Amino acid sequence: MASVMMITELFLPTKGGTAVSFDDDFRRLGGKEVHIVTADVPGAHLFDPGHPNTIHRLRLSRRSWLRPESLFIYVKLLARALAIAARHDLRAVFAGRALPEGLVAYVVARIFGKKVLIYAHGEELTGWGRGKKFKTMCFTLRRADHVLANSDFTRDTLIGLIGVRPERIVMTYPTVDTERMRPGLESADLRLRLGLHEAHKLILSVGRLQRRKGFDQVIRSLPGLLRRGLDVHYAIIGIGDDWDYLLGIAREQGVSERVHMLGHVSMEELPRWYNACDVFAMPNRDIGGDTEGFGLVYLEANACGKPVVAGRAGGTASAVEEGRNGLRVDGERVEAVEEGLAYLLQHPEEAQRMGRYGRERAVSRFTSDQRAEIIRRLIA
Repeated sequence: MASVMMITELFLPTKGGTAVSFDDDFRRLGGKEVHIVTADVPGAHLFDPGHPNTIHRLRLSRRSWLRPESLFIYVKLLARALAIAARHDLRAVFAGRALPEGLVAYVVARIFGKKVLIYAHGEELTGWGRGKKFKTMCFTLRRADHVLANSDFTRDTLIGLIGVRPERIVMTYPTVDTERMRPGLESADLRLRLGLHEAHKLILSVGRLQRRKGFDQVIRSLPGLLRRGLDVHYAIIGIGDDWDYLLGIAREQGVSERVHMLGHVSMEELPRWYNACDVFAMPNRDIGGDTEGFGLVYLEANACGKPVVAGRAGGTASAVEEGRNGLRVDGERVEAVEEGLAYLLQHPEEAQRMGRYGRERAVSRFTSDQRAEIIRRLIA
């Protein structure tokens, strides 16, 4: 395959579904002729040597006294990307999002006469108001050769809000490794770590600890679930700014002993935690334009045979089919979150049916090979 370049701040070993997806895409696209320009993050020196692609790490940081704060990031990304493009006959330049990476990719691609392809995730399209940053984002996305949208919500937003021509948008839904994420993995020891036995019900959430994810609403629903006679516990995997906030909500609700903040878990243990739960929950909501573009974690839970509870905001409809592989509820209302969780916990046969369908759906529709083939065609 001809050389390509990907410019992205988010790449493994940075945590999160976006970083995982990017890593998987470019592993499948080629070997050392694929150049990844990304941020230097903890653990990179151990991760990079075994990677099939050529990874270029840069120290990227924002400065509050600069306007824009990300000016140094633009300069560093542009300098490295220009140097790579000058040494290699690139077929295309990719960007992990519109800003800052997309604008840099656009400049480099146009200087060297190459295609530019920009990933769009949804949340970044609606969260920047309507000022200069928004206008710059629109400028960049409208001029890309292709915009890779992760959900129907993202596609509609690109057309209706950003003004991207529909024929330039390509649907590239997130994918899940259904070999790694699968049912039947041993998980009893994980439940015992939390002091749980067979009679206990376990709700699981995975993701960065951000308000829009709705983890606080799950905690607020626990007292109601207990009143319904459900001996329920809640485990949260992830790190982020809301750690202390979530612990505070648990104290306020009197359920601290039932809320288990697990922080980071290894990639090897994550599939087993999905297996350990009865229901997966991320009842997301829109907060000031910050929304969920898709929700890869729903696919991961489904791939492990578990039903999910999602919010109705953003692009979750592409990940969760109401009543088939899970439920979509109003993440603004604790009562709605409680009702959705209670239904699945009180109807185990229905929950198992949704989990089975979710597994079949993940295997048939959301595979990495399908997505990689779409991207190869765009490059060619």
